[in-house]
Amino acid sequence: MWSKDKILSRAALPAVVADWKAQGQRVVFTNGCFDLLHLGHVDYLEKARHLGDRLVVGLNTDASVSCLKPGRPLQDEMSRARILASLLFVDAVVLFDEQTPLALIETVLPDILVKGDDYAISGIVGHEVVLANGGQVLTVPLVAGYSTTRIVERIRQLGS
Repeated sequence: MWSKDKILSRAALPAVVADWKAQGQRVVFTNGCFDLLHLGHVDYLEKARHLGDRLVVGLNTDASVSCLKPGRPLQDEMSRARILASLLFVDAVVLFDEQTPLALIETVLPDILVKGDDYAISGIVGHEVVLANGGQVLTVPLVAGYSTTRIVERIRQLGS
């Protein structure tokens, strides 16, 4: 499958997820901005995928990122989506424009909702929906020392 084929519209996503679930596959969902893909992101996404059979990544649109992180994103949403979709362990990438992925989580109703261990389960958007639907909400350990903010700061220091 071409990486572009993994980038799904909000309208196409429910049928794809329903097909996976009908085949008995466990669907994992996570989300983020993924502005500059780095080792921390790759490790996190790989760990998330190993929790189930399919990994859906909700990706903040440019407008959503700029509301959350002033001066960002550094890469446009389609570039970020293509990069994520090129990863073997990512099965679908879906853009969302809202401040949180709650509506997307309500659409997917994943078997497992995942975030990094810098979140408490109670602080993960959508945890109530997933738990009420019989799913699990889990955190995975993050690789220490890796963040897009840290990389951007380092680049700025080198450029000074």
